[in-house]
Amino acid sequence: MHNGTWVLRSACGFVLCGILIAGLWPFHSPRNDVAWVPAGNGLTFGPHGSIVSSGEFDSSRSKVDSSCSIELWLRPRAGGRSGTVLAFYHPNDSRNSLLLRQSLGDLLVQIDRQNGERSHIYVRRVFLSDTPLFITITSSARGTVAYIDGREFERFPRYQVREEDLSGKLLVGNSPVGTHEWSGQLLALAFYHQELTPSEILQHNQDWTEHKVSAISENAHAVAVYPFNEGTGSVAHNRIDGTTSLLIPKRFFVVNKKFLTLPWNEFYRGRSYWRNVAINIGGFIPLGYCFFAYLCSARMTSRPALTTVILGFMVSLTIEVLQGFLPTRDSGLTDVITNTLGTAAGTMSYRYYRVSFASKVAKQHENVDPYSLGGWTGRNRGNQNRTNF
Repeated sequence: MHNGTWVLRSACGFVLCGILIAGLWPFHSPRNDVAWVPAGNGLTFGPHGSIVSSGEFDSSRSKVDSSCSIELWLRPRAGGRSGTVLAFYHPNDSRNSLLLRQSLGDLLVQIDRQNGERSHIYVRRVFLSDTPLFITITSSARGTVAYIDGREFERFPRYQVREEDLSGKLLVGNSPVGTHEWSGQLLALAFYHQELTPSEILQHNQDWTEHKVSAISENAHAVAVYPFNEGTGSVAHNRIDGTTSLLIPKRFFVVNKKFLTLPWNEFYRGRSYWRNVAINIGGFIPLGYCFFAYLCSARMTSRPALTTVILGFMVSLTIEVLQGFLPTRDSGLTDVITNTLGTAAGTMSYRYYRVSFASKVAKQHENVDPYSLGGWTGRNRGNQNRTNF
């Protein structure tokens, strides 16, 4: 085997191994990155951490006004990253009835109802630093109000979170569909089937700060109070109803894992989407370049370009299928399309290189005595002259 072909084959193996490692790492379900705050109350959520309620919340005892309130005392991770703080979901129909998500510096409140209705609001400029925040969301027929540290922050008169939205299982630290982890510290959490008054919110802010859990739990409309003061173990107890205590699994998990998601369902507006597209295209350019060069050199097929593109498609599809079984990775067809485009771009780049190289060689030979090429000698020249004449 020629040295050039051997080098190309080695380069192909190196590129393929690198792509597989980048696409499938860490090859298993990692440790659930949730730990108790060393000094004080709360849980720390790392890049791959989530907890889930042992049972489902029931909203069957609904009231006429269907009002409710949510309290969170948390410390977001520095850097303004996005992630789902908490979500109520229904295992039977894979629906997220309520979702609270940090979207860079904003707080997204999103509702999905059984009739297919989806609505959301953004509480702007909430997460501007990594200092602790006491966030309260109250809602009734009069609208929704967001409070920060006991003070009114923003009002949404035409938006309502209903009591029925606080139903199903509770997931904290990640989205029930796919992976959208939140990092930071959750210091306290509570839900109420009541619209808390401004004075109650201000008092609760003080009670949580002073760790007066009994005062919070005495509210007649409280349905869940999580002080996160256990400090150890795998359970964060609900002081109102033990059937909905929060469990801390040993391994990171995804509730409803997506499998080969369609491109139009993966699309979203933002720089990160187009950055991922560019990364997926660029990551497969070396595969197209090296494998096309090797197939051309080894002459293993009459259509090396098409074979290389098909190979890139199959490698990408294999990775996406395997990612469907890995909780830290997202399985989608967008990556298959962009990876295949990257393979084609790599193939074209090598083809352009060959054409440009051949063109340069041809131009150089225009000014060279043709008899000096290919090891011609004076004797050859004489023989050639005699042949011509």
